[in-house]
Formats: sequence, structure tokens, C-alpha cells
Amino acid sequence: MVRPSAPAIGLHAVLNTRESIVMTYTRINDDLSVSSQIYPDDIERIIKSGFRSIICNRPDGETPDQPDFVTIASHAKQAGLEALYIPVTPGEMQEKQANQFAEALRALPGPILAYCRSGARSSALWKRQKELAENISN
Repeated sequence: MVRPSAPAIGLHAVLNTRESIVMTYTRINDDLSVSSQIYPDDIERIIKSGFRSIICNRPDGETPDQPDFVTIASHAKQAGLEALYIPVTPGEMQEKQANQFAEALRALPGPILAYCRSGARSSALWKRQKELAENISN
């Protein structure tokens, strides 16, 4: 299957959404970019930026101001995006979550935007699943 590439707007791309909040994302490779928390009103711009799926790596209720995954997923699915929930508590990433992330990268239509509070956990999951895959092939 040929997958479209992640938006190539440089290492960091900016999705201007709310006046006070600007969501940025970082391109990891052609299939994956990571970002900070997204909001329902970001969905249209995420689609216009070329993404076809989102993965949430932020547990619900981490902070009182974040939308829960069900809200994000509902808006995403209504707009035609796939949405998957693989929450990771800060400092508690498990191998199981890295394996789930690897499977999601294979199964979801790309390009994919993974998000958490800052993008760091999503990046760490990508790195860990890559390390696990390299260990298996060696």
C-alpha cells in the first residue's frame, strides 16, 4: 500500500488554531509526526495538513483543561480521521505500549499525528518501538 507522506513543512510545522494557543508538530518521518495536545477545533487543520490518523498518548484527566480522548475521537471520526488511544503516564512507558504503537503505525492509514502534552511521550514511544524492532531483527 502506498501511503502519502507526512506534510513536509520543515522540521516543525505550525497549525494556527486558537488565538492564545498555537499547536506545533514535529515530523519524525514520512509516516509520523508528533505534537502537543490537540483540541477539537484543530481537527480540520490536521486534515488539511494531510494527516489521515491520530494517536493519543496522553491519559485522560492528566490536567483539568485537556479534552478527553472520546471528545477528540468523536470529532476526528466525524471528519474522516482514524483515532486510536494508547495512553502513557509520564515516566511509566511499558514495552506493551511501544508494541501497540508499532502495530498502530503499521495498521493505521498514514500519515499519522501522535500527540500527548508536549509531544515527548509520542516521540519516546516511536523511539522505543524502533529499538524493540531492531533488537528482534538482530
